[in-house]
Amino acid sequence: MYEYISGKLTEIAPAYAVVEAAGVGYYINISLHTYSVIENQSDVRLYVHFVVREDAQLLYGFSSKIERELFRNLISVSGVGGNTARMILSTYSPSELRNIIATENAVLLKNVKGLGLKTAQKIIVELSGKMLELGVDSDEAMLMGKADTQAYDETLSALQMLGFQKGVSEKVVKTIFKESPAISVEDAVRQALRRM
Repeated sequence: MYEYISGKLTEIAPAYAVVEAAGVGYYINISLHTYSVIENQSDVRLYVHFVVREDAQLLYGFSSKIERELFRNLISVSGVGGNTARMILSTYSPSELRNIIATENAVLLKNVKGLGLKTAQKIIVELSGKMLELGVDSDEAMLMGKADTQAYDETLSALQMLGFQKGVSEKVVKTIFKESPAISVEDAVRQALRRM
């Protein structure tokens, strides 16, 4: 029904954004990946997916069409709802998720909070063929580049706030971002704490 919503970002949190367009504020559920891409912007364009349920009407928003397409593929799998799909996209970037599904790595996929091995295997069985159809669009590559620098800086400052020295933190954070360039801030901080 809706393709995208463009407007002023009036409120943002890791799980949602409020975008004002033509005088109307839209409450849009977002993933951590989208959050890291748009959090410092004042004007945004979110590609949306509209869900109508018996008890609610929900908007899910994404920084790229690729991420939205992955979300739509995920919710097409029985047993995977909007919140589970959003949790998956918050744990892994679109490119990481495509690689996990394409390489049929159910063990890595089940690391998502609330996702069991059976559901992870089901997602892989139903979606592995569809991953090749999803190419990386130039918008996503550009946005992911921005998100990486931003995520790197945020991870570093979070570790310094926790009392770790800058030099030590930088070494660990550089290694993490080399291994997973599109890692979320939250996951990067967790990994860094494990390695320090």
